[in-house]
Amino acid sequence: MSQPVSVAVIGVGLVGGAFLRQLALPALAPHFRLVYLSSSTRCIFNAAGTQLSALASATDAPSIDALLTRLTPLATTGKVVLVDNTSAQAVANAYPHFLKAGVSVVTPNKKAFSGELGLYKEIVQAQTEGKSRALGEATVGAGLPVVQTLKDIVATGDKVIRIEGVLSGTLSYIFNTFSPPSPSSSSDLPSFSQTVRVAREKGYTEPHPGDDLDGSDVARKLTILSRIVPELADVLPQGYASVDVQSLVPKGLEGCKTGDEFLEKLVAHDAEYAKLREEAAKEGMVLRYVGVIDVERRVVKASLEKYPATHPFATSLGGSDNILSFTTQRYSPRPLLVQGAGAGADVTAMGVMGDLLKLVG
Repeated sequence: MSQPVSVAVIGVGLVGGAFLRQLALPALAPHFRLVYLSSSTRCIFNAAGTQLSALASATDAPSIDALLTRLTPLATTGKVVLVDNTSAQAVANAYPHFLKAGVSVVTPNKKAFSGELGLYKEIVQAQTEGKSRALGEATVGAGLPVVQTLKDIVATGDKVIRIEGVLSGTLSYIFNTFSPPSPSSSSDLPSFSQTVRVAREKGYTEPHPGDDLDGSDVARKLTILSRIVPELADVLPQGYASVDVQSLVPKGLEGCKTGDEFLEKLVAHDAEYAKLREEAAKEGMVLRYVGVIDVERRVVKASLEKYPATHPFATSLGGSDNILSFTTQRYSPRPLLVQGAGAGADVTAMGVMGDLLKLVG
C-alpha cells in the first residue's frame, strides 16, 4: 500500500465531526494519517498521528502560520491535505500559502472561491505551481456532485448555456412548505413568518433567519459555479457581492440584531408574501428562490421566481433538497438535472470526504 496521506483538520464541529467519523471507517482509515486537529480554541499536532480524543487535553492555541510551518516539511516527503471545515475568511485567505508549500486543500468553506477575484486567481495559480490541488465540491451542494459535474462538462469541451436551480437548502424548505404545488386549500397553508419560524426550529436556518433570506448564500454558490465556466471567469470581480441578488428581507428589518426580533417583526409582512403566493397559484404556479447563470447574456442572479406547478422545481423537491439544471450544447433541449439533499452535516462531510479520496493514489 502507498504511504498514507497526512491530513490536517481545522474545525471539529458538526461537519468536522461527521467528517472525522467517515475518515475513521475501516475501509478508509488505512489510507490516511491524521496529523493535526484544531477547534476554535485549541489544537494538537503529531506527525506520527493523533486522534480526536487527544484534542480535549491539548494546550496549544491554533495558529495558521504555525500549522503551515509544521506541514511544509511533510509535503516534501509525501502527500499532505488541509481539510478546512470552517467558514472562516482568515483560513480561506491562507489557502495560496498552503498550496504553494505543496499542501492540498479540501473544504466546504465558500469564502475563498466566492470572494474577490484576486484571491480566487491566487488559489488557481498556486495549484499550477506545484503538486497541490484545491477542491471544494461541498461548497455548492454539500454531497451532491455539482462542482465536479460542471468541471467535467467544461473539460470535455461542452459549452454551458444556462445553469439554473434551487441552491439553498433553507430557502428550498421554506418555499416547498409555503408554496406547495398542490395544496388542499389555501386556508391550510402557513404564513410566511410561521414557515420561517418552523424552519429555524428545525435547524434549517441560521440563528438569525435574515442571514438566509438575504440571498447571499445563493450568491456565493453562483459565484463558485460561474468561475468554472470559461466565458464567465472574470464576470464577478467582487465575487458574490457582484451578483444581482433579490433579498427577501423586508425593508425595515435589515437592522434587526437578533433572530427573535426578526421573526417578531416578520409577522407584519405576512400579507405581502401571501399576496405573492395567491397571484402565483392563480396562474398555476409556485414560488421558488432560484439562482440563474445565463452564459450568453453574462447574467448571474438570484431571485424569487414563479414556476409551473408541474415543473421539476415544484414537484421534485422535498424538505431542504437542492436541484440544479445544466443546459449545455450536449444536454439540450433536455437539461442535466442534479437533485438531492443539499444540506446537513453527514452529506456535507461526504462531499469533503469525496474530494479527499480524489487525492489518494
